[in-house]
Order: sequence, then structure tokens, then C-alpha cells
Amino acid sequence: MFKSKALEKEKDAVANVAEVVASTVQEQLEQPSPRQEPTTNAAIRSCIGSGMSIVGNIECNGPAQVFGRVKGELRASDLLIGEGAVIEGSIIAQDLTICGRVKGTIRAVRVKLQDGGSVEGDIFHRSLSIDENSLFEGLSRRVENPTEQPSVDAKSPQEDMQTSALAPYLHRIEAPASTDWSEATAEPKH
Repeated sequence: MFKSKALEKEKDAVANVAEVVASTVQEQLEQPSPRQEPTTNAAIRSCIGSGMSIVGNIECNGPAQVFGRVKGELRASDLLIGEGAVIEGSIIAQDLTICGRVKGTIRAVRVKLQDGGSVEGDIFHRSLSIDENSLFEGLSRRVENPTEQPSVDAKSPQEDMQTSALAPYLHRIEAPASTDWSEATAEPKH
């Protein structure tokens, strides 16, 4: 008789614990989960905030956003240079959107200069779009593989001029060493 009452009490205790656990789990399922930032891509974006300043090279294997200051080379697959961001150095990316300021060489497959963004430097790209409120000062060159670094054997423009077929005709005209003009050379003789 004592055993049966003890077993009944244990069964009741187990039932009560099971009931409490079930109600707790149900409450947790009904509560909204903590709010996560909406992302456009399934991949998590790396971010350099507006209060950050970095000196050095940055390489990101995925997408990235920059709202702060970077002085150095910046590499990412999909890169957003946000409003207020300042980049001093080269950028290499697949997709690049610039709303801030960039001073340096850009090598990207697709470049979008928008929302008042500015670039001071050369852009090597396959596709380039510039909004009317944006500023671009530099050289723009369409190339098939802009993210690939130029080969070490690449010639400078001066070397190209010297080895071209027009080389004999492309000499710089320099002023004579002496600029002493006398009357004899200034006036024609009769």
C-alpha cells in the first residue's frame, strides 16, 4: 500500500513537470523571436561603422559595407561605400556601389556611382554607371577582367611611345636652352 501511494506521487510529480515544461516551450514558441536586421543577401555582410577608422589592407571573402574611413587597399565581392565613408587607396571588387568618397584606383566588374558619391582616381570596369549628382574625376577604362592585376611586364605609356611605329614622329619639342633673343634674330633682314 505504501509502495503504490509512493508510485502515484511520483507519477503525479512527473506529470506536473511534463506539464510545466510543455507550457514553457509553448510560451517560447508563441513569443516573437528577437528582431534580426534585414539582409538582402543570404550571406552576412561585414561592416565598418561610421565611427571606425582603419589604416591597412582589408580583404573580405564576402559582401561588405563601409561607412567609416579606410586608408589602404580594400577587397570584397560585393562592396558598398556608404554615405559619409572616405576611402584612400585602391578598391578591388565584383560589384561596387559608391555613395561616399573614394580617392584611388578602382578595379571592379560593375561600378555604380550614386547618391552624391565621388571618385578621384582611375576606374577599370566592365560596367560603369554614374548618377547625375555624383562626381568623377579621373580615367575610366573598360576592360574584360578588371579585377585581375595588370601583369608586371606591362609597359608604361612612355615605353609604349618609344617602341611604337610612330616613335620617330613623337619627340617632345623642347625650348632652346638659351632664351636670349637679340635684335638680329627678332627682325628680318632686307
